[in-house]
Amino acid sequence: MTDHPLTGAQKTFLRGQGQLLAPILKVGKGGLTPALFVELRKALISHELVKIRFLGADRDERPQWCAKIAAEAPCACVGAVGHTALFFRQNPDPAARRVSLP
Repeated sequence: MTDHPLTGAQKTFLRGQGQLLAPILKVGKGGLTPALFVELRKALISHELVKIRFLGADRDERPQWCAKIAAEAPCACVGAVGHTALFFRQNPDPAARRVSLP
């Protein structure tokens, strides 16, 4: 993650970038498994901005899952709409960063 919390403008920018992304990970009936977190950490290192699609969660579960993902990955949930959520963690190596925050 960044050294400081994301501002509202940065979250808006990231949500705009995320609209063009296809979901990299899908969460099914198995829920939040250790394998999901392993893959998410890899995706955050290589992509920084990751879209996840929830296939097996009802409306009440999704916010809880987003909070758990953000805490365990660790990353920031920058937006969730319907069955998808967008997560961001800035690469600690400035040369490897793919997303330039405003």
